[in-house]
Amino acid sequence: MKKYTKTHEWVSVEGDIATVGISDHAQDHLGDVVYIDLPEAGKSLKKGDVLCTIESVKAASDVYAPVSGNIVEVNAGLDSSPETINSDAEGAGWIAKIKLSSPTELDSLMDLEAYKKHCEEEG
Repeated sequence: MKKYTKTHEWVSVEGDIATVGISDHAQDHLGDVVYIDLPEAGKSLKKGDVLCTIESVKAASDVYAPVSGNIVEVNAGLDSSPETINSDAEGAGWIAKIKLSSPTELDSLMDLEAYKKHCEEEG
């Protein structure tokens, strides 16, 4: 099951590995993604740290780590095809895989219904 943050990241967990990306809602607001400054594998992050920066035709936006841990893999395909984030933000457009250091952080994230409500309230 996917969980979401108020800053529009999603996380999907399998075992102790969290796959992270931006929501479809976020990519829609960004517009056409032209570049992503991917994080480095091996980097340690705390929840709320900047994971990477995504540049679109409209603006550059920081993506925040929804969980703490070490990056074990990045989606290298986004280097040559950043537009994958637009076409499949919550699938093939994933950004990084993080080995969880504090799985209880997932409890503070929203499920899909709560996230949809958050997006509506945000306008």
